Amino acid sequence: MLADKKDDLIAVVGVSCRLPGAPDPAAFWELLRHGEDAISAPPAGRWGRTEDDEAEGVLGSDTDGPDAARGGFLGLDRIERFDAPFFGIAPREAALMDPQQRLMLELSWEALEDAGLTPGRLADGRSGVFVGVISDDYAALAAQHGPSAVAPHSMTGLHRSIIANRVSYFLGLRGPSMTVDTGQSSSLVSVHLACESLRSGESTVALAGGVNLNLIPETTDRIARFGALSPDGRCYTFDARANGYVRGEGGAVVVLKRLDRAIADGDPIRCVLRGSAVNNDGGGDTLTAPHRLAQEEVVRLAHERAGVHAADVQYVELHGTGTKVGDPIEAAALGEVIGTARETSQPLAVGSVKTNVGHLEGAAGITGLLKAILSVQHRELPASLNYATPNPDIPLGRLNLRVQDATGPWPHDDRPLLAGVSAFGMGGTNCHVVVEEWSRATVVTGAEPAGATAPLGSGIVPWAVSGKGKDGLRAQAARLAEFAGERDDLVPVDVGLSLATTRAALGHRAVVLAAD
Repeated sequence: MLADKKDDLIAVVGVSCRLPGAPDPAAFWELLRHGEDAISAPPAGRWGRTEDDEAEGVLGSDTDGPDAARGGFLGLDRIERFDAPFFGIAPREAALMDPQQRLMLELSWEALEDAGLTPGRLADGRSGVFVGVISDDYAALAAQHGPSAVAPHSMTGLHRSIIANRVSYFLGLRGPSMTVDTGQSSSLVSVHLACESLRSGESTVALAGGVNLNLIPETTDRIARFGALSPDGRCYTFDARANGYVRGEGGAVVVLKRLDRAIADGDPIRCVLRGSAVNNDGGGDTLTAPHRLAQEEVVRLAHERAGVHAADVQYVELHGTGTKVGDPIEAAALGEVIGTARETSQPLAVGSVKTNVGHLEGAAGITGLLKAILSVQHRELPASLNYATPNPDIPLGRLNLRVQDATGPWPHDDRPLLAGVSAFGMGGTNCHVVVEEWSRATVVTGAEPAGATAPLGSGIVPWAVSGKGKDGLRAQAARLAEFAGERDDLVPVDVGLSLATTRAALGHRAVVLAAD
């Protein structure tokens, strides 16, 4: 299936994330496959709360319910701690920066490391940055301190466009650099835009993702008054109890290349993005009500661009907010395009990561995409949580859908694993992406991967680490020691090669010599 569209396929060569209960992709996968959620009351220190505060004391008394403030939160240390000197930022400027800027810098660096790309290899090149963001909580928080809090760095620190631009500036990237706001579909639309930029040649490498931090209670209060939050503090996707969503925060980034270039460069390819599409409802019952025909159209168009048959799709990661209006419309659209295109004995598996970590709003789409990427890579489908009784407004049998309510194998793991990911914005901007596994055997190419070498013998091997200061160097060494201690399958020479060729050589350096 890949050979006929090789020139259009986009390879995912690196990933990173900072999500509730999951500081990295490996931890995120463990949370997913074990069917866990990271939903809690707002942690102490958030929104002025202390350890003695009750969740119901956070929002106004006329909100949807006592648990509406629950959500998927990052620890306060994950938001406040930032190695400003590492990124060449003065402490005073860092204090005035939206933490979403800081988080995107960290995620971009980590995603490039995961891809084995050192920043020096990308500097001055056509590398693009596409970031989905819809929240301005930190700007609102700063405004509460009045004019006296305004400083020279306030402009760049609070402007949303700088979230993407600062990454481009720090890494020296000269491709497109944009912060995208299409509502809750923002980060998946960012991935779509990144893929189109790569296909057109505008970018040679692209970082795409999204961030979302819930820093003030007023935003949650506003969403609750709109009627979108679950009073139970749970997301019941496709369940009879569906009554709204629970908020989440964090972010994720993927590093993308054209597949042919990734193969030639010898990059670690996690999967491929076959195609994607974006549209808008263009009308409907209300401004914010989803439109079934528009959702059908975006899914159908994504399949056409991907060159795949709907019947071959084995799983769809839903937008799946668990709302009374949204879930039945999304189910009807999927049933029309994919469910009824397959044998009735093989219903389409669906699920929602929002049941694990909440709705990350501006970063929701990239979170769902990361779940799909990891599911393809590990060849396993995690459970969609909080599902007990089918929503009576969703005729699963007639639509030929089934909720993936337990972790298990893909329906047909003897076939190419093919998944879809959906994200829909409140104002009607819809996006769908088609994800497929990748195997070198399925692509015919005469190019030998760059860096391919003959096997190296055993013996003394150097492991090199570096940092921008002594403390950073020691921290890197500690992380490397922890990583090595947790893995029994490491080959010392492979680790040494990766450290020497795929990590930036910073100013303070050290080497450990060992044979095992």
